[in-house]
Amino acid sequence: MGSWAYFDPEYETLNIRINPPQVSVDNSSCKDCTLVKVDSMNKPGILLEVVQILTDLDLIITKAYISSDGGWFMDVFHVTDEQGRKIWDSQTIEYIEKALGPKGYTSGVLKASPDKRMGVKSMGDYTTIELIGRDRPGLLSEISAALANLHINVASAEMWTHNSRIACVLYVNDDTTCCAVTDASRLSSLEEQLKNILQGCGNEKNVAHTSFSIGSAHIDRRLHQLLFADRDYERNFSETKLDSLPSFKPKVVIERCEEKDYLVVSVRCKDRPKLMFDIVCTLTDMQYVVFHATISSDGPYASQGLSLEICAKDRVGLLSEVTRVLRENGLSVMRAGVSTVGEEAMNVFYVNDASGNPVDAKTVDALRKEIGRTMRVDVKKAPIDNKAAEAGGWTNTSFFFRSLLEKFRS
Repeated sequence: MGSWAYFDPEYETLNIRINPPQVSVDNSSCKDCTLVKVDSMNKPGILLEVVQILTDLDLIITKAYISSDGGWFMDVFHVTDEQGRKIWDSQTIEYIEKALGPKGYTSGVLKASPDKRMGVKSMGDYTTIELIGRDRPGLLSEISAALANLHINVASAEMWTHNSRIACVLYVNDDTTCCAVTDASRLSSLEEQLKNILQGCGNEKNVAHTSFSIGSAHIDRRLHQLLFADRDYERNFSETKLDSLPSFKPKVVIERCEEKDYLVVSVRCKDRPKLMFDIVCTLTDMQYVVFHATISSDGPYASQGLSLEICAKDRVGLLSEVTRVLRENGLSVMRAGVSTVGEEAMNVFYVNDASGNPVDAKTVDALRKEIGRTMRVDVKKAPIDNKAAEAGGWTNTSFFFRSLLEKFRS
């Protein structure tokens, strides 16, 4: 019998332990924002990890300078909170330093901030449900009702719509035991019901997909992967409302830098929360590596529609009740986030009317009267005309990137 040479598993992280990441949070260099500086050994996926941590803290990245040529990674991020203020909270600063510092990178596992509003905060085990299918009015309400009828509690969820498709990730557990749903017959029944709901009257193949797993994943990251695998970007863009707002269309230019053998993508578009995270996720899913990038925003980000923030004591069927009221008032949910902290549930919905237009004042008042009896409702209105919307901030980004396969060949 032959023998194998001994390989020390600690060798793989030797470079990082010799040259640990250097992280600083600087509030003195800029009067309008906080600077987060990261110097570290380069490794695959490091940019996405850093941006993910900042995004999970609901920080707004107004500017960024990224360089990861060779074996070193050097980034500077200009960030503010959602109100455009510097980051002074000592717990937030400590979390950034620890999450981006040596322990965060050597562990290989990045956990979401405990203060993140959209995330799994339920106590006990849970089952992950992933859904993808064709969007239609009232779909989220039907899904929520099916779960409530099967005595399944939604601990946390996030839902996106794009190009007439819907992607949703839900973390659920049994409403009696507060444990993961593992019974095979019960899961089979749930899967059949959800598929019937997602397919609706559609006849095309692969119109809907449902999957279950035990465990957790970063919700926003997983939604990107679901929509990318669904190839929703190949669908008919004329179905979206962008065609009626030509001035809002993103301007994307892709060029080749022959000297460095890079592709350079320049994007100018309306700014919004998580935009940089979305761009980096997209490039990562397409197996591109970012070597250099500059990001700059010229003002407050644009709103994503009428925002309804609804807080109430958590109970089984709460999500079904809220989405039913939205459906009965003729509202279409473009995006949703559900989370629970202790006994309190926080639901955030971005809505338009069924035609994709802004919600009128009468509907808002009706919602307040009906939901406000037993729940706390906070309504944030979006601009209702093109001039007001146009005043929202624009962002300019430039990414120098190369295919992951080309990187390894070089």
